Amino acid sequence: MRVLFSVLLVLGLSLGALAQEVDSVRVQTGVASYYGKRFHQRKTANGEIFNMDSLTAAHKYLPFNTWVKVTRLDTQDSVWVRINDRLPKTSKRIIDLSRRAGTELDMGDVGITKVSLQVGSINEMNALYSHFGGDPPGTLRLRMYEQPIRLIARPKDWCWNLGC
Repeated sequence: MRVLFSVLLVLGLSLGALAQEVDSVRVQTGVASYYGKRFHQRKTANGEIFNMDSLTAAHKYLPFNTWVKVTRLDTQDSVWVRINDRLPKTSKRIIDLSRRAGTELDMGDVGITKVSLQVGSINEMNALYSHFGGDPPGTLRLRMYEQPIRLIARPKDWCWNLGC
């Protein structure tokens, strides 16, 4: 019975840590749209030329060149995009994707969809938190994470100084 309990406890802790890791890098949830031909070959807010066939996006607040994983909530399809443009502050959407990113999320028929935005790691989350001085704008969900305590592995021949 104890063995079964121990196995379930270890599995539960492992799955809980995995779930926390995924949730730990989520920065925003909301509505996404995509844009293409109308803005193709025009300058973006960061000065580069928009290409509707690239994996880029516009966001209200995230710094330029931030890579985010956009996951469509109803299908769980996802795509990584780089922020290179700005949305109007009054927009009700959280992100506008390039046509190619919209195609990867199979948004062609719907045009808009609910998505979740994630960064790649807790270190990137910490960098964004610092970028905004601990006060993220809008509906961004940023927080600082401490590095986990790492236990030092003992050598196999280690003993409790009992004259081993």
